[in-house]
Amino acid sequence: MTKSLLLPIILIICGTSQLSAQQASAQMIDSLRQKIQHIIAAKKATVGVAIMDGNGKDTVSLNGERHFPMQSVFKFHIALALLSQIDKGKFSLEQKIVLKGKDLLPGLHSPIREKYPQGAELAVAEIIEYTVSQSDNAGCDALLRLLGGPQNVENYFVNNGFKDISVKINEEVMQNNWDLQFQNWTTPKEANKVLSSFYENRNNALSAKSHNFIWNVMKQTATGKDRIKGQLPSGTVVAHKTGWSGTNKQGITAAVNDIGVVFLPNGQHFFISVFVTDSKENFETNEKIIADVAKAAWDYFVSRKN
Repeated sequence: MTKSLLLPIILIICGTSQLSAQQASAQMIDSLRQKIQHIIAAKKATVGVAIMDGNGKDTVSLNGERHFPMQSVFKFHIALALLSQIDKGKFSLEQKIVLKGKDLLPGLHSPIREKYPQGAELAVAEIIEYTVSQSDNAGCDALLRLLGGPQNVENYFVNNGFKDISVKINEEVMQNNWDLQFQNWTTPKEANKVLSSFYENRNNALSAKSHNFIWNVMKQTATGKDRIKGQLPSGTVVAHKTGWSGTNKQGITAAVNDIGVVFLPNGQHFFISVFVTDSKENFETNEKIIADVAKAAWDYFVSRKN
């Protein structure tokens, strides 16, 4: 066979192989989507999901552009906004902040208050760690005061090209008024966009020091062990931030959330954001929804990447 005839045949074979690979990938993605739809189908809740691989491809999205109340997920956003100011020299991680007894928000979740009931003088770095990895509400509001209020957090993201993020109120207001919590919202897709943008550090959003600091803190998150991490193999590293609203007198839970970066055995990673709202399910079921979705995503990426 001459070279002139062989080349077209090779191109056809290569093209067919590439098409077959694309079709197989599309079938796997569709299978993942179906699994997630099956997980949430019978649940008395509204669930939003965004899953994206490490290359930034939006793999699966369900209710991805719907507004969901963030609850404590926004503490991650607060930390990012503050770290950007630290990088500009306005504050420092070593800077000391005085937390008085009145700042410790009696009745709200606060490991800081439990350790220092009379108040304390803590470094900004330590307050961020309490706020993000332990979801401390008093620490959160201390950071917001330092930044000049919730609106400045929202402005930071809007000014950097993020559109579906609203931060209007602090933890004290949010936890004491059921209706007002909905003023702090985002979408699953936008949550993933924030995760990926700051993990990949696009446009050098943070200095190397700040980038390493926040992602180490996120990996230390102690809350939500039965959410994204719930069904993943023991020892799996997840850098994530949770949120929860509690349940009102009508038995409605407004938010059970978890967003994060999941690290795969082969060194790759994926981004996942799952928000559960308007739920009549119990707390365990709401958490299991997130765990089931994360496990389906894990299985997809492990089978695809390996």
